[in-house]
Amino acid sequence: MKHLVTLFLFMSTLLVSAQDQVVQSSLKGLLSNNQNQISSLANAFSEEQYDWRPAAGVRSVGEVILHTASANYFLLSKLGYAIPKDVDLTGMEKIKGKQQVLDALNKSFVFALEKMSEVKAEDFGKEVDLGFIKMNTLSTMMVVLEHTGEHKGQLIAYARSNGITPPWSN
Repeated sequence: MKHLVTLFLFMSTLLVSAQDQVVQSSLKGLLSNNQNQISSLANAFSEEQYDWRPAAGVRSVGEVILHTASANYFLLSKLGYAIPKDVDLTGMEKIKGKQQVLDALNKSFVFALEKMSEVKAEDFGKEVDLGFIKMNTLSTMMVVLEHTGEHKGQLIAYARSNGITPPWSN
C-alpha cells in the first residue's frame, strides 16, 4: 500500500508539471504566431506606408509596430527581467525606416519569448504591479499575448485601408 501511495504522489507531481509546461508552451506558441503574423503584415506595408495613419492623433503604421515592441519589453520588465541595455524604451517610437522598425519588433519578440521561457510555473501566482493594475505572473504573460493580438488587429485594419491583404489570409 505504501508503494502505491508513493507511486500515486509521484505520478501526480508529473501530471502537475506537465500541465504547467502545457500552459507555457501554449502561451509561447500563440505569441510566436502573433510575431509571425505581425512581422509578415509589417513587411507587406511599403516604406512610405509606415507613416500612414487613419486620422490625426492616431498612431501611424510604424508607431503601432514600435509601440507593440516597446510594450513587449515593458511588460516583461514588470516580471523582473531587465530591458537590454541597447534598447531605449522611451525613444523606441522614434525609430525610422522600415527595416529598423522590423528589426526592433522582432528583437522584442525574441526577448519576450526567451523571458517567458524562464518563468517558473511556481511563480504563476505571484503578484505583479503593472503600474495601472495588479495581476499575477500568468495573467501578465497573457496580457503580452493579448496586447500583441490587439495591435495585430489594428494593423490588419490599417492594411485593409491601404489595399493590403494580410499575407496569411490569401
